[in-house]
Amino acid sequence: MVGFPTDVEELYLGKNGILANTHPGQVLIDMTTSKPSLAKKIGETGEAKQVRVIDAPVSGGDIGAKNGTLTVMAGGDRSVLDDLKTLFSEFSKEVNYFGPYGAGQHAKMANQIMIAGTMTGLTEALVYAKGTGLDPAQVIQTLQGGAAENFSLGTYGPRILKGDYTPGFFTKHFLKDLRIAVDEAEAMHLNLPGTALAKQLYTTLVDEKKLGNDGTQALIKLWWN
Repeated sequence: MVGFPTDVEELYLGKNGILANTHPGQVLIDMTTSKPSLAKKIGETGEAKQVRVIDAPVSGGDIGAKNGTLTVMAGGDRSVLDDLKTLFSEFSKEVNYFGPYGAGQHAKMANQIMIAGTMTGLTEALVYAKGTGLDPAQVIQTLQGGAAENFSLGTYGPRILKGDYTPGFFTKHFLKDLRIAVDEAEAMHLNLPGTALAKQLYTTLVDEKKLGNDGTQALIKLWWN
């Protein structure tokens, strides 16, 4: 798992990359959240070299990684997944197969679209609560006990109140994901206004505020110092 699609492309397809030095029978698993089109290209190149390829981005954040409870979203050669169950079980609670090369990446984009909504919701809820004089900690506790419960609120809300912006997930990487999601949606002529707004907010945070190495919860810094 590396940072950006450019890193994936260099590592797999570069002159001295993995696919230039592989041999038949090997299995390649890319766990980076990357472009579906790149995953397809890597998979087809691997096929030509008799190498089995899986795109397998994950969800669950730093907590999921530490606890071994990540969710894997897989695309590519389904026949290889049974052989990988023991490996994946070391760090994940479930593996879901979605289809051919790139399908795992598309599933991860749906995941990131959902998270974009929960992160903006978390941020605005706290801004509103503080603005009305409520106790933000009590608000988080209350919301987590009702229909508003979600991972972002429960995980990142308390970190915000502690002034802890260390990354469970870097803002620069989340912005990368949102850009991929919006680009893919536009290619399919889909309008995702909420995701586009989240992309705009994180663009401000990363490109203008230079906070790309903060965690995604740093979105609140657009309102709070």
